[in-house]
Amino acid sequence: MRELETIIANCQKGDTKAGAELYRMFAPKMFALCIRYSKSREEAEDNLQDGFIKMLDAIWQYTGKGSFEGWMKRIFVTTALEKYRKNSPLQLVDEFPDRGTDEGNDEPINIPGEVLLEYVQQLPEKYRMVFNLYVMEQIHHKEIASMLGISEGTSKSNLARAKEILKKKIRIYRENE
Repeated sequence: MRELETIIANCQKGDTKAGAELYRMFAPKMFALCIRYSKSREEAEDNLQDGFIKMLDAIWQYTGKGSFEGWMKRIFVTTALEKYRKNSPLQLVDEFPDRGTDEGNDEPINIPGEVLLEYVQQLPEKYRMVFNLYVMEQIHHKEIASMLGISEGTSKSNLARAKEILKKKIRIYRENE
């Protein structure tokens, strides 16, 4: 932990070698995050690069309070969402009447992680964004709505649709095992 604090302090002083060390330490984790919010591997690589540039430009703002990785993760998610909004306007689905939550009805998933990741990547963008923000980043619908410029109800319905699609794909996977 001391080593990370030293690297961060050196980055804050403009040390490019320390920046390269941060990249080496965190690139794999941040790339995994970027791929969840990208259409392709190439777009994820661009988001990774842009995220690191933004993070290094803003590193002087990191005060040492809270997790550095969490602080950095937020920059990468924001970077990916900004690029998403800029390059492809969000296509919203109509709001559906609240059908109640199915939070307690989800079956445990027993499929390989890489298969599940592939299924999430195949979701329509509007659903994938909300799914990743809600499930992976544990952000509430109110904040998701604000981040994506949609209503809270639309966020909830997009999540419900994403879950429906994933449940169908998982059911088919299980049947074909």
